[in-house]
Amino acid sequence: MIVLSAEFVKSASGASGWPPPGPREYAFCGRSNVGKSSALNALAARKALARVSRTPGRTRLINFFDLVVAEKTRAGGRGQQHRLVFADLPGYGFAGGPREEREKWQEMIEEYLTRREPLDALVVLVDGALGAQPSDVEMVRWGESLGKRVLAAATKIDKISRTHRSQQLDRIAGQLAVPKVTGFSAKEHLGVDELWSALVSTCGPA
Repeated sequence: MIVLSAEFVKSASGASGWPPPGPREYAFCGRSNVGKSSALNALAARKALARVSRTPGRTRLINFFDLVVAEKTRAGGRGQQHRLVFADLPGYGFAGGPREEREKWQEMIEEYLTRREPLDALVVLVDGALGAQPSDVEMVRWGESLGKRVLAAATKIDKISRTHRSQQLDRIAGQLAVPKVTGFSAKEHLGVDELWSALVSTCGPA
């Protein structure tokens, strides 16, 4: 996939701050410190589109990004273009911070997932080395209950030896009860094209 443009749109804490409905939207979900920002930057082919922090729970708002991409032709040129929006959701499963603040994050995510009209799919990111946690399974089931597509990817897959990656991905797929989990590494740029193919399969032309 060729990224033609990738821009930060805005941050929002509730429906009143969401961008107007537009192209299909893809929500990136995952436990705190799973590598969501790094994954977004790798997909957007940008070094700092999304802010990367070593502090778990740093993303406290929903961040929206507008992207235009083009499919690669067999000759290496540009094919059909697609416009889509990435929504970076606050990480879940982080126990730090005041309880009231964490409850507000929960309400913010729930409001977005249940009311956002352009939302097409949830991209659930799981720590490839750690494996799926109960909160990851809960997020997958929640997305499915809302009738949304759920794409699962295992981040930091470069930390697992090549000989064990396939086995680990199968294990995570079993934990999540999904047919497939994409191995992903922002560091080694693994799984980027594969995840893009899944994303644009329904987003339509730009």
